[in-house]
Amino acid sequence: VQLVESGGGLVQAGGSLRLSCEASEFTDDDVAIGWFRQAPGKEREAVSCINLKNNSPHYENSVKGRFTISRDNAKNTVYLQMNSLKPEDTAVYYCADACMVLAVEALSSWGQGTQVTVTS
Repeated sequence: VQLVESGGGLVQAGGSLRLSCEASEFTDDDVAIGWFRQAPGKEREAVSCINLKNNSPHYENSVKGRFTISRDNAKNTVYLQMNSLKPEDTAVYYCADACMVLAVEALSSWGQGTQVTVTS
């Protein structure tokens, strides 16, 4: 599946952004969509993931309670609503058809990502 991220931007701490991950199409072979991020000088890390079979979400502790992942079947899009943003959320955000970085690197590929910058 081909995925394209959008929705990043510059926001003050405490603000919100909604990222979009638009898929060419979802098929029965697609199991999950994950959101990831990479801050300057840091390794890429998982942020959130949604199971496409049952819409069950998963969040990393760093974003739990602030970020919400959801999907719109009609638009073939997975969203990441980010509230109460912190400067440490600053990163390039990517989506991929897996929940773990190693799985993406082994079986899939990264898109261009979308930059999120949170100012204090």
